[in-house]
Amino acid sequence: MPATVSPFLLPIVMLLASNVFMTFAWYGHLKFKDHALPLVVMVSWGIAFFEYWFAVPANRWGSAVYSAAQLKTIQEVITLVVFAGFSVLYLKEPLGWNHAVGFTFIAAGAFFIFHKWS
Repeated sequence: MPATVSPFLLPIVMLLASNVFMTFAWYGHLKFKDHALPLVVMVSWGIAFFEYWFAVPANRWGSAVYSAAQLKTIQEVITLVVFAGFSVLYLKEPLGWNHAVGFTFIAAGAFFIFHKWS
């Protein structure tokens, strides 16, 4: 693990980067519905290749300081944050109050994953 970044922060930064790639791989093609599906699948697959170069090391190194459940929770919260920004900024789709409520419930779930119960 690179020594210049906190072992608690590095997996989060890397999962953030991986989720940017994955979001473009999975949803970026929605702006190109006039392109052939096999083409967008291959382009998406190429983008996802780079996602793995961030996600796999993030989980490997992150497992030194987080449990698997915590890593998955971090990844899911990051996914929602990245997707919300992507949806608004790239797809130009607004988020409503129901999205905020749903994200709040997911944040509450993350609290329970990270809270130490005695």
